[in-house]
Amino acid sequence: MKTVSVNTPSKTYPVEIGQGLLEQAGHKICQLHCKNVMVVTDSHVAPLYGQKVLDCLKAAGLEVSQFVFPAGEGSKCAETLLALLNEMAACHFTRSDAVVALGGGVVGDLAGLAASLYMRGMKLVQLPTTLLSAVDSSVGGKTAIDLPAGKNLVGTFYQPDLVLCDIDTLTSLPAAEIANGQAEVIKYAFLKDASILELLHERASLEDMIARCVAIKRDVVCADERESGLRQLLNFGHTFAHSIEQNSGYTIPHGSAVAVGMVLITRAAVKKGLCDASCLKTLLQVLDECHLPVSTEYSPDALFATVLSDKKRAADSITLVVPRKIGLCELQKVSLEDARTFLQLGMTGESV
Repeated sequence: MKTVSVNTPSKTYPVEIGQGLLEQAGHKICQLHCKNVMVVTDSHVAPLYGQKVLDCLKAAGLEVSQFVFPAGEGSKCAETLLALLNEMAACHFTRSDAVVALGGGVVGDLAGLAASLYMRGMKLVQLPTTLLSAVDSSVGGKTAIDLPAGKNLVGTFYQPDLVLCDIDTLTSLPAAEIANGQAEVIKYAFLKDASILELLHERASLEDMIARCVAIKRDVVCADERESGLRQLLNFGHTFAHSIEQNSGYTIPHGSAVAVGMVLITRAAVKKGLCDASCLKTLLQVLDECHLPVSTEYSPDALFATVLSDKKRAADSITLVVPRKIGLCELQKVSLEDARTFLQLGMTGESV
């Protein structure tokens, strides 16, 4: 097992990565000194791991409730959030109790937001069951729901008290969901550590790969917890990716959208002379090996219309994450018109 300690200005907590951690969840959550827990999960994860987690928590002496919602991005909305909050109130939860998020990114975002809001904050435990949530969304404290106008527009920064990443849960994932998470792994390789690419397809290196991605995110989040500057680097590929997701009605998975978003910004950077063409070549190759898309059917105009709702926009400018080489990206604050140019350059041709 590997443990990454996260020490943010607001909270310190461990991220434990290894096998068999779901069976240990009850004992570890008891150490948070809570009596009641609300397990939040979705209709895909509940049949796989719901009962195992409930039994484990009850065996540890905890009082357990469960909230299951329909799987999918469509449930990351105000209606589901309010239903969860009302259920917590009906069960007489207090701020000394805990929310346990069992699932992928949607579960973690929704449960985390509920934990941050209920009685102005209660304990939060993340039990990620997807590669994407293991390497990225379960760590760092971002919580959110979507609005019709855009993705993740209502949310808080709220760190968990504990993250248990049981890599045994990843064996149940279909190939498409593994690829979805690999997109975020590739993101971390291009941001800080090119050698992570060597671990993408090695099952024996899964623990190490996840830990290295988490450590990169830890370092960035601890330096900029509330995304006022450096943390925006973690959005490599995401500005255009969120537009792709929204235009698809969230039928395109987040990882697939991020893959295309990384290609668009990298191709534009090559054309602008900011990045060597070999960077784009490597990116296209590794995405192809992971069976991830590298292009989109949506027009630049359609994508740019939703870029205007991006959280990183400030008045008439927006911050883009631009690659300079594999392992190094930088933030560039550009005008909205320049952002449109980046998008147009990224959607035409292979390189220059």
